[in-house]
Amino acid sequence: MTPNDRPDGADRRGFFHLAVVYVVWGSTYLAIRVAVRDGAGFPPFTLALLRVSVAGAILLGWGALRGARLRLTRPEAVVLAGSGVLMWLGGNGLVTWAEKHADSGLAALLVAVMPIWGAMLEALLDRKRPSFKLAGSLALGFLGVGVLTWPILRHGVAADVASVAALLLAPFWWAMGSLWFSRRRPDLDIRVMSGWQHLAGAVAFLIVSRLLNEPLPTPTPQAWGALVYLTLFGSVFAFTSYITVLRLLPMQVAMTYAYANPVIAVILGRLILGEPFTAWTAAGSGLVLAGIAGVFRNK
Repeated sequence: MTPNDRPDGADRRGFFHLAVVYVVWGSTYLAIRVAVRDGAGFPPFTLALLRVSVAGAILLGWGALRGARLRLTRPEAVVLAGSGVLMWLGGNGLVTWAEKHADSGLAALLVAVMPIWGAMLEALLDRKRPSFKLAGSLALGFLGVGVLTWPILRHGVAADVASVAALLLAPFWWAMGSLWFSRRRPDLDIRVMSGWQHLAGAVAFLIVSRLLNEPLPTPTPQAWGALVYLTLFGSVFAFTSYITVLRLLPMQVAMTYAYANPVIAVILGRLILGEPFTAWTAAGSGLVLAGIAGVFRNK
């Protein structure tokens, strides 16, 4: 069934869930920063482990109460485990680790290049040479990344530079996981798929947390609140909405949340944490969003 063949009801549901992703995921950058910044008490991969393991259990329990099939076939398990690890460990995990040092607004702006990574990966997978317009949009978006990160790369310490590198790699892995899932999505209940993806991410986070020998968490009350928000809203509701969007709307429409998330994150970071908004930030974010717009116009 092509996007034009979908019933209006499916489109309305898809756009409702897309709006949830816009608002909630835009605010999760602030919540992550509150939970992992110095003195907050949560090691990054331990925070992510707690978040996705609890959310995964809630989602699978929810699916079971609705009578959904929980048992996976081998192909279903491969897709859900693979995409879950790519999106959670490779995508969200790197963002969580990076926000120990990086401002939440900067994190959201750099992760906003995810649709650009997605367009490049689609071109490679489909063996299609990008059009002149698409190539120009990709170049514009990465020029914006250069403008955003130049002050940090020029004057930042090693931890700041490493955070920038992680934030540039995170959307690549998230785009890869999203493409894999959208092209091989199983015919399962949304909550079940999302739950297994969360638990796949939880296993990966547990391994990384032990390899890094992260200490036991000693969270502040604000960090506990951030964890609850990330678990219930960022994972259970918004991630499930994102999977619903991937099922009901075209991939390039699903990726438009990259417009809204950085705007919301920058505003919240400025208002609540007093994060700076410089001329470099304004110029770089404008170029990144222009590049994303060009990618979608080309679509």
